[in-house]
Amino acid sequence: MNKNNNIYNLPNILTICRILIVPVIFFLLFFKKEVYELYAALFFVLAMGTDFIDGYIARKRNIVTTFGTFLDPIADKILVITILIMLIPLHRIPAWMVVLIIIREIFITGLRAIAGEKGLVIPAGKIGKWKTSFQMFGIFFLLIYYTHFYINFGEVGYWLILFSIILSFYSSYKYFIGASKIILN
Repeated sequence: MNKNNNIYNLPNILTICRILIVPVIFFLLFFKKEVYELYAALFFVLAMGTDFIDGYIARKRNIVTTFGTFLDPIADKILVITILIMLIPLHRIPAWMVVLIIIREIFITGLRAIAGEKGLVIPAGKIGKWKTSFQMFGIFFLLIYYTHFYINFGEVGYWLILFSIILSFYSSYKYFIGASKIILN
């Protein structure tokens, strides 16, 4: 894919929209009422939809910019970390889980920065993509939280997040091994 410098394109606009959805979710979670939390879950689904669509359009139309390459993963991290932090005082997720997720994200971002200094790109692997899927579904379930349709959304969300943490540390190990071979050569 060729990178261009035109930052005014649909994938980048969708990424910016994803960032702008974060304060809406943040605000809705302050009400601590089930109906607002359901709205927060809907906005989260909307935000995740923009993530899927912007990537699809960028690949399909070959619209890749340095700005978009930089902003897309940051938008994802802002979305995920903000919501997870907001879920701690609601007693939906233990703080230790959020800390582990944040540490992993900082570690991988650091590895990618070091590789980037050498002109290398470390793409997301299959395990990392599975981690993200479990994490996103886990957050969605934790936002809904209560029992609906005989499903305890809070419990399912907890286990999805826990499984995503296990996958994230496994993928971090794989990233580290792969990156150290490239960086040290």
